[in-house]
Amino acid sequence: MRSDSGLGRVLVIVPTYNEADDITVVAGRLRASVPEAHLLIADDNSPDGTGKIADEMAESDGHIHVMHRPGKQGLGAAYLAGFRWGIQHDYDVLVEMDADGSHRPEELPRLLTALERADLVLGSRWVTGGRVVNWPRSREWLSRCGSAYSRFMLRLPVRDVTGGYRAFRAGALTGLDLDEVRSQGYCFQVDLARRAVSAGFRVVEVPITFVEREHGVSKMSRAIVVEALWRVTVWGLTSRLGARRAG
Repeated sequence: MRSDSGLGRVLVIVPTYNEADDITVVAGRLRASVPEAHLLIADDNSPDGTGKIADEMAESDGHIHVMHRPGKQGLGAAYLAGFRWGIQHDYDVLVEMDADGSHRPEELPRLLTALERADLVLGSRWVTGGRVVNWPRSREWLSRCGSAYSRFMLRLPVRDVTGGYRAFRAGALTGLDLDEVRSQGYCFQVDLARRAVSAGFRVVEVPITFVEREHGVSKMSRAIVVEALWRVTVWGLTSRLGARRAG
């Protein structure tokens, strides 16, 4: 089914691990907000039965699909698998969305509208009009500083580098050398943003309201933060060294 915007077939990829309390509600909100879109739930063998719930939804709704993965392998791996599935099934737009409701499905139409003049649209918390709800100051400080450090080290013209609510044209994704992506966690989002900018794709940010999850446990950890800090530093220093040698 084609989208009314003329963008083509839209696939929303939602990785899950222990999201039984949220996935039904999020799927319902998505189907109501963008009825023409399809949903791919990429479940990492959730012990709480999220995969079974997803299967039951898929049986009653032809717009919902389920990818069962053998175990918890990280956000980046789940999205990469979802991208490949979507490209193989001829979707034209691939969307990243969290399963916990923090990315509001009701805002997806605005991201898709912006994609009409872009290759990648970032739902941004840190542009004018963007905001976060129910976050402690420490979490907001960490996110703002992470984006600022990534912008500085990688020279990216993007305010919210680590955000995970995104819409890609499939043609842009195929130009990002996805087979070379090794990053996980929030660093995965930084990695794709820098690749898109480096490849010359049109990147646009639109404001979103990020709402902290009400159920379950955040997947943020010290290991995720350390990975992002290390990889961003290496990428930035390598880029600067290469530029200096070229000059």
